[in-house]
Amino acid sequence: MSMRRTTIKDVAGAAGVGVATVSRVLSGGSASPETRERVLAAATQLDYRPSALGRNLRQQRSGGIGLLVPDITDSFHGRLADGVLACARSAGEPVILGATGDDPEREAEMVGMLLEQGVGRMVAVPSGSGEIWEPTLRTGLTTVFAHRVPAGRGDVPAVLADDRAGVRTAVDYLTGLGHRRIAYLGGPGQEQRVAAFREALGPLVDEDLLVFARGSRDSAYAAAAGLLQHRPDLTAVLAGGNLLGEAAVLAARELDLRVPRDLSLIMFDDVPWAELCAPPLTVIAQPAQDIGYRAAELVLRGDGRRPRGVLLPTELVVRGSCAPRGTSRSPR
Repeated sequence: MSMRRTTIKDVAGAAGVGVATVSRVLSGGSASPETRERVLAAATQLDYRPSALGRNLRQQRSGGIGLLVPDITDSFHGRLADGVLACARSAGEPVILGATGDDPEREAEMVGMLLEQGVGRMVAVPSGSGEIWEPTLRTGLTTVFAHRVPAGRGDVPAVLADDRAGVRTAVDYLTGLGHRRIAYLGGPGQEQRVAAFREALGPLVDEDLLVFARGSRDSAYAAAAGLLQHRPDLTAVLAGGNLLGEAAVLAARELDLRVPRDLSLIMFDDVPWAELCAPPLTVIAQPAQDIGYRAAELVLRGDGRRPRGVLLPTELVVRGSCAPRGTSRSPR
């Protein structure tokens, strides 16, 4: 019976470090001498052969597209994945799909697994830092980011929605209604939206009203509930995604806050349930399927010359969840 091949996760477990750290050490990235020594010793002891991820990768690539998204049950990421699949299907390319849960360690592990399986190209909604992607990019594997770009990886082509314009339009709409204490409820990978929010509000920005959750429903709800409980003076919330918008709606309901009389709410992503809320939610609509399709087009076009990125427009869809600012809520 053949023995199972040692994986990068095995090395991480033996060395007592994360998968991302192993990837960084084996690709020549930064690490302390003690960490580097532990990783290399574990790799030697387990007879791990990183050459499968390095110089021999070009010969081992079997084709197809690796696709990584945070959550396949999320409507936005599901539509983005559908766009990638539609483009790949028209080109006759198979797609290997993985969900990272917006966990950088899991993302690093899945990147390593896709490389070991010999995918020819990669489309990803990244959740981790740029360092996680260094081993992949060093192999020359054609990679395109969709929806997000990790810090320090502006050199990689990406297909993005125009977050800056979307945030600016939403903030202008809220301030035009008289709102001054506006909160931002954010999640992983939203650095550009946060920067745009600060820029749009200017001197009105209150850093205590910028609250962040991890990529789970429980974390989103805790962040939203904490924000609404601890800052009864705020009058409007911009939620950075549909999971966060859902959390804001639920937290407001639990706290007996009425939308929009007590709280105006705008959410990124025009998902089906947004129109079914009472009242229907005002949203910043993003072309999720187009983002996926264009990302697949870019990655399939990559043939040694680096393709240019794409910026797609957003749209503010005004419904019933915002109203002119009234009397501030009293603390509960």
